[in-house]
Amino acid sequence: MQLFENVTFGPSGLDRVAHLRTKQVLDEVLSGTRPGHTICLWRGKPLMQGEGSRSLLRLPLDHPVLTESSSPILLGQEEQGLCLAHDLSAWSPEQAVDPSFVDLSEQQHPALQEDQVFADLRANMTRLDARDAELASTAKALFEWHRSHRFCAVCGHQSEMSQAGWQRTCPSCGAPHFPRTDPVVIMLITKGDSVLIGRSPGWPEGMYSLLAGFVEPGETPEAAVRREVLEEVGIAVGRVDYLGSQPWAFPNSLMMGFRGEALETDLKIDPNEIEDAIWVPRDEMMQALAGDHAFLKPARKGAIAEFILRHWVADRLER
Repeated sequence: MQLFENVTFGPSGLDRVAHLRTKQVLDEVLSGTRPGHTICLWRGKPLMQGEGSRSLLRLPLDHPVLTESSSPILLGQEEQGLCLAHDLSAWSPEQAVDPSFVDLSEQQHPALQEDQVFADLRANMTRLDARDAELASTAKALFEWHRSHRFCAVCGHQSEMSQAGWQRTCPSCGAPHFPRTDPVVIMLITKGDSVLIGRSPGWPEGMYSLLAGFVEPGETPEAAVRREVLEEVGIAVGRVDYLGSQPWAFPNSLMMGFRGEALETDLKIDPNEIEDAIWVPRDEMMQALAGDHAFLKPARKGAIAEFILRHWVADRLER
């Protein structure tokens, strides 16, 4: 659906130049013989600058802060040259990380200016333009995959980064390993003019969202929609239609949005799956999105759930 071209972390026209993912090209960029620059992340937090709207900070490849980085990843081609990403997670900042549901803390490296900080991507995703959001989420997902998949799944030997960060190769048995993306269905389940929403344990008070779940092996996304809704709230779902998708680097998912028609309304909540679920009329959801509801908090801006609900309330999902 064309509407979903505008979802956060959606396509920005970035040329990912898969044919340039070689050690030779990386060496050329790092040595300065091929034009390029880099973005930086610290433990999943991109380096940003700005107050109201924010932008990714692009650094020259001879910047002193990069001496603390690991091997870079080639993200794609921009007008100014090839864009790399460096991981500075080995650095230990003075500023602590916020342990609450949303990390609002920011870390400032002494080799950078005061307004140049590492900040949580989820807390800032709507403050970035489409290109910066795509670059940041791609780098975050790739670095997280490298961190959690350091050993060969075939022989157990420690693997090595290859293909400019888009592959890991085992030096012992030669097995190649590729970045993992987990397919997740997230569904707008409606009955008449009401929508079904639920909440997980540990969420802030009043926070509800669309039901969601992982697609299992041997299962179509449409079947996953019906299974997850039945498992979580005991509701049988009839027709299921695909809406659109969103890359979601928290840590490595592809959120696939669907809408489904409930065949019943009597909820049978499985407490092992979710904490609560409720039916909400369209007018109340409109109040919640505006921040005016008595107990429902507005959905997180930038997430596909908020995108779907906002367009459902405005009756624009069919366009």
